[in-house]
Amino acid sequence: MSTKYKATMPDVAYFVTITTVGWIDVFTRLRQKYVLIGSLAYCQNKKGLKIYAYCIMPSHLHLVCKAEEGFLLFDIIRDFKKHTSKRIIQTMMEFPESRREWMLDHFKKACQHLKRDQKHKVWQDGYHAEIATSNWFIKQKIQYIHNNPVAAKIVALPEDYLFSSARNYSEMESELEVTVLFLK
Repeated sequence: MSTKYKATMPDVAYFVTITTVGWIDVFTRLRQKYVLIGSLAYCQNKKGLKIYAYCIMPSHLHLVCKAEEGFLLFDIIRDFKKHTSKRIIQTMMEFPESRREWMLDHFKKACQHLKRDQKHKVWQDGYHAEIATSNWFIKQKIQYIHNNPVAAKIVALPEDYLFSSARNYSEMESELEVTVLFLK
């Protein structure tokens, strides 16, 4: 397995993108967004995840993050994806979702080729991680993350989107606490 876009170096910040299979818009429902928020908060409190920026888009999640000392980011991401997959499917089963049958069928088909026994596959294999090599790179990625909902025409201003750290950087009430960076 290639490590080109994996978070393999300890104590290094990364720009990470995690995407649903088929780029399915799973996170258009509040309950599903809160599955991610709750899981990210858990990873911050129990697994050593330090988040500098994030944005939950309909089909993917962007982060600028790193693992605190004694933790490995690839382990955190693996556990996050495994846990959220189960919770996303559970939430679909427990609460009305107009696209439930279609999405469950898609997630079922996405794992038919796997050798391990798995009923549903929510996330694409792996994730895309780029090492944050400079303050310029980090600043550029944070701006990209915060402007993602604006570019998608979900909101007019980055800080209007509740599921993004743009609110933290604007000193507004937010759904998830992050470590705000003041970069020049």
